[in-house]
Amino acid sequence: MLDETLVFVGNWEKSEYGRSLKEKFSVCKNIHLLAPIYELHIVNWLRSNARVYIHGHSAGGTNPSLVEAMNLSIPILAFDCVYNRATTEEKCLYWKSSDDLQDLMKNKSGKFAEIAREMGETGKRLYSWERIARQYNALYQ
Repeated sequence: MLDETLVFVGNWEKSEYGRSLKEKFSVCKNIHLLAPIYELHIVNWLRSNARVYIHGHSAGGTNPSLVEAMNLSIPILAFDCVYNRATTEEKCLYWKSSDDLQDLMKNKSGKFAEIAREMGETGKRLYSWERIARQYNALYQ
C-alpha cells in the first residue's frame, strides 16, 4: 500500500457501491472520503494542494473536473478511456486498474513535473474562455 494520503470527494451515500467503498476504506488512516463539495474555490484549493490529481471518470465527453484540474497545472493520472485521452491530448498518465494506478504512483512520480507543465499548457490552450467564445461565435456566423 502507498504511504500517500489520499483524499476522495464523492457522493458515497448515493449508491450501494458508494456505501460499500466508504465502509471498506474509511478505516484506512491515509484515506479521507469527503462528501460532495460544490464550492469551486474549495475544490480548487484541494486540487491545487494535491501532489497529483487522480481522475476516475470513465464516461461522458470533455469532463469539466478534468479541464479544471488541467488549468491548475498539476500532474494528472486519468482513467484510460477515449474521452480522457482526447481531453488531455494523451499527455498525462493513464490507468485501467488499481494495480496500474499504484504502479504509476510508485514508478512514474519523476514525470509529474513534466505532466503538470503539459496539463497547464494544454488546458490553457484548449479550454480558455477566449477560445471557447471564439468557437461559439464562429457557429453563428
